[in-house]
Amino acid sequence: MQFMSDESEKKQASSDVLSVGTRVLVRRRSEAATGVIVEDYAELTDTAERGHEWAPVNRWAVALDDGRLVFADIEDLTVDIGK
Repeated sequence: MQFMSDESEKKQASSDVLSVGTRVLVRRRSEAATGVIVEDYAELTDTAERGHEWAPVNRWAVALDDGRLVFADIEDLTVDIGK
């Protein structure tokens, strides 16, 4: 598990710099971990037209370095400039 540095906090991700293959830091309440974006579900994030507002889709699938797969939104990601 890695925690945010002051430098990574300054590099808040935006959707125009994120794409499949981008290394990112995923921040959660209890942890922060690095990984690589493996899928972009942007076209599925408009839940209103699909009738399931109760279960919103997270835009990004991220394969973490420790082997886990997590799903995150833009506010959870920071571009990982460490590698």
